[in-house]
Amino acid sequence: MTLIELNDYFNSFLQRENYVSDPSLNGIQIQNKEPASKQIKKVAFAVDACEETALAAAEWGADVLFVHHGLFWGGCQTITGDFYKRISAFVNNDLALCAYHIPLDANNPYGNNYGLAAQVGLKKLKPFGSWRGMCIGVKGEFKTPVSIEELSNLVVRPERSVPVVLPFGKKDIKTVGIISGGASEDVEDAVAEGLDAYITGEFAHEQYHFAKEMGINVIGAGHYETEIVGVNLVMQKLIKEKNLECKFLDFPTGL
Repeated sequence: MTLIELNDYFNSFLQRENYVSDPSLNGIQIQNKEPASKQIKKVAFAVDACEETALAAAEWGADVLFVHHGLFWGGCQTITGDFYKRISAFVNNDLALCAYHIPLDANNPYGNNYGLAAQVGLKKLKPFGSWRGMCIGVKGEFKTPVSIEELSNLVVRPERSVPVVLPFGKKDIKTVGIISGGASEDVEDAVAEGLDAYITGEFAHEQYHFAKEMGINVIGAGHYETEIVGVNLVMQKLIKEKNLECKFLDFPTGL
């Protein structure tokens, strides 16, 4: 499998063409020296494309790094400073980069939000929340209501703590909306739809009093922690279907 064939495989279910309003450059962001002929044997996965993950992938011997947060976000940028260090870590090691941003947030079932919904046990899933006209989140309900403490324990890995838990709503939580990453403002949509709780990554100061006044439970589980889900689901799919050697590179930011 070449890099081009691998990216075609990723896009066969992530479908970047359905997210044209996403300013990030989804798909291949940095190629190998011979993208049409080099055979891909090892694929590393991480949340962020940065010098640290690129060097770790190269040390492991990866041919490709797949990430959620790529290097290019729609603007023009000089290759200087930290951006030079990031780019050179890929080029100097003949390491390709594939990135999928909003397509990986929104995908059902391999994306961050549907993956989180499955992780916590939500049923009757429906689309929830949008960004730039693209539906990215999901809402659902529990068969048996849970407490906010129980819900927060389901969202992150056992060894991680939940940065923000705001028990401002019902004690028994039945309905939940989820948008991973930095989607603090979408708590307003959760309130408008009458949901009992809202889960995101980063929850901002500006929305604190709104959530309290409107009586909704909020969990800000961390930008990084809510977005390890999609890359791991894609990795497991690739291992199962293409039998390539894969590795998740875990570099939590704590944010």
